[in-house]
Amino acid sequence: MKAIEYLNEIKKYGSVPGLDSIKRLLNQLGNPQDQLRIIHIAGTNGKGSILAMLESVFHQSGYRTGRYHSPVLFDTREAFQVDGMWITEEKLQQYVDKVKKAADEIVDEGFAHPTSFEVETAIAFAYFFDEKVDLVLLETGMGGRLDATNIIKKPLVAILASISMDHMQFLGNTLEEIAEEKAGIIKQDTDVVLYPSGREVYDVVKRISDEKGAHLVMADETSIRLLSQDLHGQSFSYRSSHGRYYEKITIPMLGDHQILNAVTALEALETLKKYFCMGAFEIEEGFRRTSWPGRLEVISTKPYMIRDGAHNIDAADRLASFLEKNFTNKKIFYIIGILRDKEYEKILQIMSPFSDDVITIASDNPRALSAEELAECAKHWYDHVEAAGSVKEAVEKALAYAGADDLILFFGSLSFMKEIEEMRGDGTISKNREA
Repeated sequence: MKAIEYLNEIKKYGSVPGLDSIKRLLNQLGNPQDQLRIIHIAGTNGKGSILAMLESVFHQSGYRTGRYHSPVLFDTREAFQVDGMWITEEKLQQYVDKVKKAADEIVDEGFAHPTSFEVETAIAFAYFFDEKVDLVLLETGMGGRLDATNIIKKPLVAILASISMDHMQFLGNTLEEIAEEKAGIIKQDTDVVLYPSGREVYDVVKRISDEKGAHLVMADETSIRLLSQDLHGQSFSYRSSHGRYYEKITIPMLGDHQILNAVTALEALETLKKYFCMGAFEIEEGFRRTSWPGRLEVISTKPYMIRDGAHNIDAADRLASFLEKNFTNKKIFYIIGILRDKEYEKILQIMSPFSDDVITIASDNPRALSAEELAECAKHWYDHVEAAGSVKEAVEKALAYAGADDLILFFGSLSFMKEIEEMRGDGTISKNREA
């Protein structure tokens, strides 16, 4: 497909933080972003989960949504969604042609070619404008302040998901510096919702909110009461900062952190009620129906298989906590693939108490650490380490070792999730499923 070829080709322009290029590009397109109502979210982990919850509630409430997120798991078209449906190949080609023409005009004027993320961001805005969506759920890429999505003038609400150490080469070497970059999405007089955070992050976000005259609400972890929790989902009650009491919210996603993501989404919904009509049933049903693949997702049983995109220290800590709570009596086999620019040594160390068996893999991402290099590193903490030539080979090895009551856990990167999905489709994984 020509559109995909072009989007892959322009990846050679790399990542260039800043708003000058995206501003020129969107000017050429008539600034469609200025006509959209936008919910903007930044953070290190949990952005996509929060947006998925919000999107589901808006669908239940009858609103037409546009959604732009990255990275994608399965297909480039996944990044551009209207009412939960991927953009069609024909429409993607149409918008790639439109944005390519604008990019070429910029280059003819003597400016640098926009990056792939800038081009894709422009495609999203143009597509959502033409589709006349009621609102856009907009996820930043890597940062916030200099992220291409931050070209928007003022969102309905700025949401800051969990902030932790990642992308330090671009965002800073301390938690405060990274929080400063992420909080760059806060605009003058904006409503701001913050994930339950420690003092380091809160102080930065509060200072920037005060400087911008923004109204800050931080979701309150102490107002959560856990009602039930198992491998099928979890329920909790919550009293919001607005005084609204949610007697029972059920989510299908696993892990304590997803409850924190959910209460962050609830606080955002309370703020958004000034713009949209959402009843208690629609909110409860929206959370119950939320789907977000690749995040502590059970994909098979007998043996259990779970995939998770834990790719940084904070996510690894959460994954380790989940294992400690749910699988301490099981033998666990890891299948790990990770990108070279991640803190893979620390991630391996964090996860080491729960398994002695590791199979390493590498995706086709050019930033991927080779399976052999990852295996050599893993030998510092694990007794049995093997490198596999493909995801399929790794799965076959793990299935040969694992008993019916054991766990096979995929983690380290989202970049090989597509291959796992293909194996579910051809029966390599699904034939073992009994759930």
